Amino acid sequence: MHIETSAISLLLYAYTTQQNFYMSRDLSTGIDIGSHQVKVVVVGDSSSERLPHIHATGFTESNGMRHGYATDITAISENVASAVEQAANSLQRDIDRAHLSIGGASLQGRRAASSITFDSPDHQITNEDIERVIDASETVLSENQRKNYMILHRFPLAYKVDGRTTLGRPEGLHGQKLSVQTLFITALNQHTYDLVEAVENAGIEVTDIVAAPVAAAEVTLTNAQKIAGCVLANIGSETVSIIVFDNNQPISLDVFPIGSTDITNDIALGLKVSLEKAEQIKLGGIIGSNISEKKLAEITAARLEDIFELIEDHLDKIGRQGLLPAGIIMTGGGSSLSMVEDIARSTLDLPSSIAKLKLPKTKAIRSLENSSWATAYGAATWARKQQNRGIFSSLSGSKGTFSSWLKQFLP
Repeated sequence: MHIETSAISLLLYAYTTQQNFYMSRDLSTGIDIGSHQVKVVVVGDSSSERLPHIHATGFTESNGMRHGYATDITAISENVASAVEQAANSLQRDIDRAHLSIGGASLQGRRAASSITFDSPDHQITNEDIERVIDASETVLSENQRKNYMILHRFPLAYKVDGRTTLGRPEGLHGQKLSVQTLFITALNQHTYDLVEAVENAGIEVTDIVAAPVAAAEVTLTNAQKIAGCVLANIGSETVSIIVFDNNQPISLDVFPIGSTDITNDIALGLKVSLEKAEQIKLGGIIGSNISEKKLAEITAARLEDIFELIEDHLDKIGRQGLLPAGIIMTGGGSSLSMVEDIARSTLDLPSSIAKLKLPKTKAIRSLENSSWATAYGAATWARKQQNRGIFSSLSGSKGTFSSWLKQFLP
């Protein structure tokens, strides 16, 4: 009798362990390491919703970051461990793997074009041909880009077969010459390695990396906005990142080393107050008779205009200024400022709005109603969408960690 009971207990333990293993595999975690906060979001399948169910979140103040660059890996690791622990406690399950979003000033969007020629003028184009011409466009990137930057995403923008533009992928068409223009989204090798090392030092395996603007777009933009044309701007504490969509695909990306902290600094100087008080004033926490609301508005507006003028210059450079019907959609902590929509609208001459996260209709965690969670939530959602098709997912479960693999690309 004792043996049978022990056997049953062992079987139950094995079953429970197996179920927990598969449940953990069914969950996806996104980590966003910003200059101001580290955010973690865990999502999983929902039987009744197209959007994934939100299981847990965690966040902590961020140390060791400057303009999106790592300045103290140990401090970042501690912050990540703390935020992940919060989510794990809420989840009542360990978190040991995650998708990591990469932001900061090292992110770049670069276009490159290339073509390949076939022996026969009636060659039928295959998927292998498409991959080969995209690979060829990668070689067009500058030597500096290829040596110092890691390609996070490759987005084909347009194909041509024998000089004629095709709609969609050209697989199955016949022709002798296949051309492509590709958008490459890249990040500095060293910057990427530093953040991956910080996360893995916290005991979290990095299963893939997604550029922060791509992640945020995943949960803030609708297909209608992407098709019509829009720009998503994340106004962070020390950087502003933008990603431009047209015809339902990203066509450009850029990051500017300016953010809402600059507004805080301007208020401190302009009103002769401490940084702590300036931050409270910026967020509307302190309004009194000794504070000139007119001067405060002028200070805030001046810096916001600087930000949107940088965006305007970028849109002008790519030929989209005033030509994005869905306008500018803003996210990040700086998007909460009261006048941000009006200044964006007047500076860019475009419709403007604050991003709203695409949340499941089932009960969502209240904190995610704030669009500053877009990147972490988007990274977790992107992980589920990729289903192990990410550029680093093949490393999952292999010997060594992602950071040890990445070292081979560093000088």
